[in-house]
Amino acid sequence: MVKSYLKYEHAKSFGVVASATSNLVWQSKDRNGASAGQVVVAANEEVLCWDIKKGELLSRWKDERCTDPVTAIAQSRTDPDFFAVGYEDGSIRLWDSKIATVIVNFNGHKSAVTKLAFDKSGVRLASGSKDTDVILWDLVAEVGQFKLRGHKDQITGLAFVEPEPEVQDEDGAQAMVVDGESAHEGFLVTTGKDSLLKLWDLSSRHCIETHISQTNGECWALGISPDLSGCITAGNDGEMKVWSLDSAGLAASARQVETATTHFLRDRGTLHRLGKDRTTEVIFHPKRDYFVVHGSEKAAEIWRMRSDAEVRKGLARKRRRRREKTKDAKQEDETVENGDEKDGDISTADTSDIFVLYVTVRTGGKVRSTDWAHGSGHKDLNLVVGTTNNQIEYYTTPVKEKSDRKSKDDAPDYTRALSVELPGHRTDIRALSLSSDDKMLASASNGTLKIWNVKTQSCIRTFDCGYALCCSFLPGDKVVVVGTKSGELQLFDVASASLLDSVQAHDGAIWALALHPDGRSVVSGSADKSAKFWNFKIVQEEVLGTTRTTSKLKLVQAKILKVSDDVLSLKFSPDSKIIAVALLDNTVKVFFVDTLKLYLNLYGHKLPVLSMDISYDSKLIVTSSADKNIRVWGLDFGDCHKALFGHKDSILQVAFVPHNSDGNGHHFFSSSKDKTIRYWDADKFEQIQRLDGHHGEVWSIAISHSGNFLVSAGHDKSIRVWDETDEQIFLEEEREKEIEELYESTLTQSLEKDEDVADDDEIGAASKHTTETLMAGERITEALELGIADLNIMKEYEQAKLTDPHAPYPQRNPIFLALGNISAEQHVLSVLQRIKAAALHDALLVLPFSTVPMLFTFLNIFAMRSMNIPLTCRILFFMLKTHHRQVVASRTMRVMLDGIRMNLRASLKRQKDEMGVNIAALKIVGMQVREASVKDYVDENWTEENDERGAKKRTFVDVA
Repeated sequence: MVKSYLKYEHAKSFGVVASATSNLVWQSKDRNGASAGQVVVAANEEVLCWDIKKGELLSRWKDERCTDPVTAIAQSRTDPDFFAVGYEDGSIRLWDSKIATVIVNFNGHKSAVTKLAFDKSGVRLASGSKDTDVILWDLVAEVGQFKLRGHKDQITGLAFVEPEPEVQDEDGAQAMVVDGESAHEGFLVTTGKDSLLKLWDLSSRHCIETHISQTNGECWALGISPDLSGCITAGNDGEMKVWSLDSAGLAASARQVETATTHFLRDRGTLHRLGKDRTTEVIFHPKRDYFVVHGSEKAAEIWRMRSDAEVRKGLARKRRRRREKTKDAKQEDETVENGDEKDGDISTADTSDIFVLYVTVRTGGKVRSTDWAHGSGHKDLNLVVGTTNNQIEYYTTPVKEKSDRKSKDDAPDYTRALSVELPGHRTDIRALSLSSDDKMLASASNGTLKIWNVKTQSCIRTFDCGYALCCSFLPGDKVVVVGTKSGELQLFDVASASLLDSVQAHDGAIWALALHPDGRSVVSGSADKSAKFWNFKIVQEEVLGTTRTTSKLKLVQAKILKVSDDVLSLKFSPDSKIIAVALLDNTVKVFFVDTLKLYLNLYGHKLPVLSMDISYDSKLIVTSSADKNIRVWGLDFGDCHKALFGHKDSILQVAFVPHNSDGNGHHFFSSSKDKTIRYWDADKFEQIQRLDGHHGEVWSIAISHSGNFLVSAGHDKSIRVWDETDEQIFLEEEREKEIEELYESTLTQSLEKDEDVADDDEIGAASKHTTETLMAGERITEALELGIADLNIMKEYEQAKLTDPHAPYPQRNPIFLALGNISAEQHVLSVLQRIKAAALHDALLVLPFSTVPMLFTFLNIFAMRSMNIPLTCRILFFMLKTHHRQVVASRTMRVMLDGIRMNLRASLKRQKDEMGVNIAALKIVGMQVREASVKDYVDENWTEENDERGAKKRTFVDVA
């Protein structure tokens, strides 16, 4: 009989505030100003939305089929509920934040998406990736329009430039632009790690300008001013370059074909940041003359653009100084004359005269991303900062006019107003421990110990501790003991949230703690080559200044076990007869608990044993090592039952499952630096299941005492709970599934490689073969073959009916009958309609040319019967473009195309007439509604004027 096992599945994850893989986006939701606003951040493969004021999680967006971490987030300018999220595998998902569901899936990049940008109208999305391509996506048709190739390294900046079209009258005044006259698609500015700054014309789909953006190598950031008058690029060594952008010239060039090369981007000079680290973001304030710049250090710099008056004052001061320096009267006269000429001209100003560092905000961690928190009621400058150590901070700084400074040089004050930091650790989680009732979880990292409620995933307590390497709940679940790198044992009381005791137990790091099965003592193993046994003792301590005493738990050393090398792991057997000690010399020594005499020596690992566990019947011991192997030993004779090549990297922890379905408790889990957790059968020496989900090494796992779930944590700072389900696993199926995954990934990769050899152009198709598109192509071919056969059968039947009215009804394919006796063309259309718009082109590319005549036959029927004309046209034009040469060369196809053309024209004309009538009717209804509606006596221009007054902008001065 085949042995079956129960499957473990990912149930929930918590502990991540914001991961350092992606940028964050500020979203001001509340109109009444009760909430400070929301921050949308990446948390590994999920997107989280935090309320910055309350510090609570509002929503969690997760696609069950996606396991790759989020690498870029962008919010639509027109619809604030609409977000584009890029992932590490190159896919992009469009989320509706209100209902937290994916609306569209795009697949076009071969590697991680680095930048995303919506256009002004919110109907197009540009995405840049590590594969050096920029793809433009049409969000209405849900397809990739084209791919722009030109950069030689990953894309680091993206911005749409869509200047308002301006037409001038004969007398030079600006005239109005008629609706629909400007059909120009706008421009795109991109920067890459290859230090190129490119300006693309999206109508002609080519690069019209290329500049070297940095003098010292790579360009890592691009910021464009909200009024499109200029941009700033930044790279290594704190260097920032300022560029002026002639948006009026761009708007004018959109309507003319010119041969003279004019430069729309001009280098205006260089600025230098205080920090010399690599700049990663430059973000302009949407309403004020400020921008924020940051690198990878613990600081964000806010820069200010001076007003025209300030710049003039600065230039005058410079001239005065120059005048004072020149002693010679003749020179002085000349200078005065020149100065008077230029007095009113600020175009001579240097960039350092226009841009000044306003304030440097020191953050609580290395900055990963920032965004301006701007809302309706904010008077100050508010900045949201996401750091690499898993926290979000919110800083407030007064603006220039408000900050009353004693002297000119005083930097304005900034305050850290709000933050989200409690629901996560600042550093890697190194140890986990579950309470005896499985309701509480202790997680320890460098500097903090946190207690979590497993059911609600909320953080109950946070303690400051040393660099924790191991932790454990003591019996009663009221106290947690932590072993640190400095050799201290710290006792924390969960109820009173206080440190009970701290004992300098060892001279070296405490690598392991083991609780005696009777719950009366604990053993600590350290790098000082000893294992110490500690008893728990309740001591009556006097309360200072009174005669009262209070009982306090203390650790008292009972005995010590000296060994020949550093102790890395300790484990008591459940029957409490023996204790196993893993040493740095690759061996495991097993001692009797009562006499501490050596019982067994386990040799076999080639590198140190990092973890071990003893089964619940005390018969087996499992050891895991840095040599990537797991060994199963018998505890009766110390013989090695089996050595399993377990993982692709060091195996950090192993743990047996108590009382699993068989009752003998011989199933165990192992976690590793290769980001996976594996489930094993220690009797059959087989892997049962592989659990993928973590995005970094899995430092620690803890198995519930009931055996129903497993908790894991590690480098990605997420704590994940894996529940045992009722679903059964069969080992052969699991092996097949793994082989299939491997085959699918290599198949799509090989297809991509073949395709790229031919492409050398600046522009390409935004397509990518995935297993989904291959399957869709196969489904189309199958439907076409079935359909053509059915058409022929039905044609014969119709002819037979002419001669014999009582001709028998033919035997059709059972599929058509099962689907409700539908016709062949309905079946083909339903197959085509079910394919997502974004994947349709790739699916059609899979079809061999031999199926094209069949497809055209059906397209002709669709055109004749007006069945889904938009889809029909899309397929027809795409297939004609793809197979143009063969179609033109074939005689039979020409006749077919003639028929399609006539039928399509007739049906399109019908639809056009219908639309024309409907639009005219809607206009009349609109006029009637307006006439009958109530008029409000409110000045319409009132709100618009207010907005204009509040949002005055400086532009970059252009030197002609």
